[in-house]
Amino acid sequence: MADDIDDLLDEVETKYCTRGKSTTGSHKRITTNKPRNRAKLDDDIDDILKDDDDIPQLKHLDIGSKTSADGEANQRSQSSRKCFPVYLGGSSCALGSASSVNKRACDKLRCTSCDFRVSQFDNFEWLTSTDYLFLRNNVPDFDKLKSKLKARKGMRAYCCQCCWRSVQDLGELKDPKLKWVCGKH
Repeated sequence: MADDIDDLLDEVETKYCTRGKSTTGSHKRITTNKPRNRAKLDDDIDDILKDDDDIPQLKHLDIGSKTSADGEANQRSQSSRKCFPVYLGGSSCALGSASSVNKRACDKLRCTSCDFRVSQFDNFEWLTSTDYLFLRNNVPDFDKLKSKLKARKGMRAYCCQCCWRSVQDLGELKDPKLKWVCGKH
Protein backbone atom coordinates (compact mmCIF):
# COMPACT_ATOMS: atom_id res chain seq x y z
CA MET A 1 0.00 0.00 0.00
CA ALA A 2 2.85 2.42 0.78
CA ASP A 3 4.30 1.76 -2.68
CA ASP A 4 0.96 2.61 -4.26
CA ILE A 5 0.83 5.94 -2.41
CA ASP A 6 4.41 6.68 -3.48
CA ASP A 7 3.46 5.89 -7.07
CA LEU A 8 0.46 8.21 -6.84
CA LEU A 9 2.63 11.01 -5.47
CA ASP A 10 5.16 10.45 -8.25
CA GLU A 11 2.42 10.70 -10.84
CA VAL A 12 1.19 13.97 -9.36
CA GLU A 13 4.73 15.38 -9.34
CA THR A 14 5.38 14.47 -12.94
CA LYS A 15 2.00 15.69 -14.12
CA TYR A 16 1.71 19.00 -12.25
CA CYS A 17 5.25 20.04 -11.32
CA THR A 18 7.61 21.61 -13.85
CA ARG A 19 10.63 19.57 -14.81
CA GLY A 20 13.25 22.31 -14.41
CA LYS A 21 12.74 22.81 -10.68
CA SER A 22 14.92 21.13 -8.11
CA THR A 23 13.44 19.56 -5.03
CA THR A 24 13.49 21.68 -1.90
CA GLY A 25 13.50 18.75 0.54
CA SER A 26 16.56 17.15 2.04
CA HIS A 27 16.14 13.98 -0.04
CA LYS A 28 15.08 13.27 -3.59
CA ARG A 29 12.25 10.88 -4.40
CA ILE A 30 13.29 7.92 -6.49
CA THR A 31 10.69 7.26 -9.14
CA THR A 32 9.87 3.83 -10.40
CA ASN A 33 8.05 3.14 -13.60
CA LYS A 34 6.17 0.05 -12.52
CA PRO A 35 2.54 -0.25 -13.61
CA ARG A 36 -0.10 0.02 -10.92
CA ASN A 37 -3.58 -1.27 -10.65
CA ARG A 38 -5.91 1.76 -10.40
CA ALA A 39 -8.79 -0.26 -8.94
CA LYS A 40 -6.52 -1.66 -6.22
CA LEU A 41 -5.31 1.83 -5.39
CA ASP A 42 -8.90 3.09 -5.11
CA ASP A 43 -9.74 0.17 -2.83
CA ASP A 44 -6.73 0.97 -0.63
CA ILE A 45 -7.78 4.62 -0.36
CA ASP A 46 -11.33 3.57 0.56
CA ASP A 47 -9.92 1.26 3.25
CA ILE A 48 -7.86 4.10 4.71
CA LEU A 49 -10.86 6.42 4.80
CA LYS A 50 -13.09 3.79 6.39
CA ASP A 51 -10.53 2.89 9.03
CA ASP A 52 -11.61 4.95 12.04
CA ASP A 53 -9.90 2.94 14.76
CA ASP A 54 -7.18 5.59 15.05
CA ILE A 55 -9.65 8.47 15.35
CA PRO A 56 -10.65 9.23 18.96
CA GLN A 57 -14.37 9.33 19.49
CA LEU A 58 -15.67 12.80 20.34
CA LYS A 59 -18.14 13.33 23.12
CA HIS A 60 -21.51 14.53 21.93
CA LEU A 61 -22.22 17.94 23.41
CA ASP A 62 -25.82 19.04 23.50
CA ILE A 63 -25.18 22.77 23.32
CA GLY A 64 -28.84 23.69 23.09
CA SER A 65 -29.57 21.82 26.31
CA LYS A 66 -31.06 23.88 29.10
CA THR A 67 -30.18 21.34 31.74
CA SER A 68 -26.81 19.73 32.11
CA ALA A 69 -25.01 17.93 34.88
CA ASP A 70 -22.48 20.68 35.49
CA GLY A 71 -24.03 23.59 33.57
CA GLU A 72 -21.00 24.00 31.29
CA ALA A 73 -22.83 23.28 28.03
CA ASN A 74 -25.46 25.89 28.79
CA GLN A 75 -22.77 28.39 29.83
CA ARG A 76 -20.91 27.87 26.53
CA SER A 77 -24.02 28.40 24.44
CA GLN A 78 -24.89 31.51 26.40
CA SER A 79 -21.41 33.02 26.03
CA SER A 80 -21.32 32.66 22.26
CA ARG A 81 -24.64 34.31 21.42
CA LYS A 82 -24.68 37.51 19.42
CA CYS A 83 -27.57 39.86 18.93
CA PHE A 84 -29.09 39.81 15.49
CA PRO A 85 -30.28 42.34 14.67
CA VAL A 86 -28.63 44.77 17.09
CA TYR A 87 -31.02 47.15 18.85
CA LEU A 88 -30.47 50.41 20.72
CA GLY A 89 -33.09 51.70 23.12
CA GLY A 90 -33.92 54.16 25.86
CA SER A 91 -33.84 53.50 29.58
CA SER A 92 -37.37 52.04 29.52
CA CYS A 93 -36.26 49.31 27.09
CA ALA A 94 -35.08 45.94 28.38
CA LEU A 95 -31.38 45.12 28.05
CA GLY A 96 -29.95 41.78 27.00
CA SER A 97 -29.45 39.44 24.08
CA ALA A 98 -31.69 40.38 21.16
CA SER A 99 -33.18 38.42 18.30
CA SER A 100 -35.88 39.13 15.76
CA VAL A 101 -38.40 37.74 18.26
CA ASN A 102 -36.96 39.15 21.52
CA LYS A 103 -36.34 42.82 20.86
CA ARG A 104 -34.00 44.10 23.56
CA ALA A 105 -31.34 46.77 23.60
CA CYS A 106 -27.91 45.13 23.47
CA ASP A 107 -25.83 45.76 26.58
CA LYS A 108 -22.60 44.19 25.25
CA LEU A 109 -21.87 46.56 22.38
CA ARG A 110 -18.33 46.98 21.10
CA CYS A 111 -16.98 49.45 18.54
CA THR A 112 -15.02 47.98 15.64
CA SER A 113 -13.54 51.36 14.80
CA CYS A 114 -11.86 52.27 18.12
CA ASP A 115 -12.07 48.76 19.67
CA PHE A 116 -13.65 50.03 22.88
CA ARG A 117 -16.67 48.75 24.75
CA VAL A 118 -19.68 51.01 24.26
CA SER A 119 -20.65 52.74 27.52
CA GLN A 120 -24.32 53.29 28.34
CA PHE A 121 -25.87 55.82 30.71
CA ASP A 122 -29.55 55.50 31.59
CA ASN A 123 -31.67 58.65 31.91
CA PHE A 124 -29.02 60.83 30.25
CA GLU A 125 -28.56 62.33 26.79
CA TRP A 126 -25.56 63.92 25.09
CA LEU A 127 -25.28 67.69 24.77
CA THR A 128 -24.91 69.05 21.25
CA SER A 129 -21.43 70.35 22.17
CA THR A 130 -20.10 66.78 22.57
CA ASP A 131 -17.24 66.08 20.17
CA TYR A 132 -14.79 63.36 19.18
CA LEU A 133 -11.81 64.78 21.08
CA PHE A 134 -13.80 65.02 24.32
CA LEU A 135 -14.80 61.35 24.08
CA ARG A 136 -11.32 60.26 23.04
CA ASN A 137 -9.85 61.78 26.21
CA ASN A 138 -12.57 60.85 28.71
CA VAL A 139 -14.21 57.50 27.83
CA PRO A 140 -15.06 55.38 29.86
CA ASP A 141 -14.80 57.58 33.02
CA PHE A 142 -18.35 58.68 33.91
CA ASP A 143 -17.13 61.42 36.27
CA LYS A 144 -15.38 63.12 33.34
CA LEU A 145 -18.15 62.38 30.83
CA LYS A 146 -20.99 63.80 32.94
CA SER A 147 -19.97 67.37 32.03
CA LYS A 148 -21.40 66.70 28.51
CA LEU A 149 -24.41 64.67 29.70
CA LYS A 150 -27.83 66.14 30.46
CA ALA A 151 -30.31 64.29 32.66
CA ARG A 152 -33.44 63.31 30.73
CA LYS A 153 -35.88 60.64 31.83
CA GLY A 154 -36.39 57.77 29.37
CA MET A 155 -33.22 58.45 27.37
CA ARG A 156 -30.09 56.31 27.17
CA ALA A 157 -26.74 57.80 26.15
CA TYR A 158 -24.34 55.49 24.30
CA CYS A 159 -20.69 56.24 23.55
CA CYS A 160 -17.34 54.74 22.67
CA GLN A 161 -14.12 56.67 22.06
CA CYS A 162 -15.14 57.77 18.56
CA CYS A 163 -18.98 57.94 18.41
CA TRP A 164 -21.93 58.85 20.57
CA ARG A 165 -25.70 58.58 20.36
CA SER A 166 -28.74 59.41 22.51
CA VAL A 167 -31.74 57.10 22.10
CA GLN A 168 -35.24 57.11 23.54
CA ASP A 169 -37.18 54.46 21.61
CA LEU A 170 -36.14 50.92 20.78
CA GLY A 171 -34.81 50.71 17.25
CA GLU A 172 -32.51 48.63 15.10
CA LEU A 173 -28.94 49.89 14.72
CA LYS A 174 -28.81 50.85 11.03
CA ASP A 175 -26.62 53.97 11.02
CA PRO A 176 -23.54 53.21 8.87
CA LYS A 177 -21.50 55.78 10.81
CA LEU A 178 -21.81 53.69 13.98
CA LYS A 179 -19.45 50.72 13.82
CA TRP A 180 -21.00 49.03 16.83
CA VAL A 181 -21.51 45.27 17.00
CA CYS A 182 -22.67 42.85 19.66
CA GLY A 183 -19.66 41.62 21.67
CA LYS A 184 -21.38 38.29 22.61
CA HIS A 185 -23.57 37.62 25.59
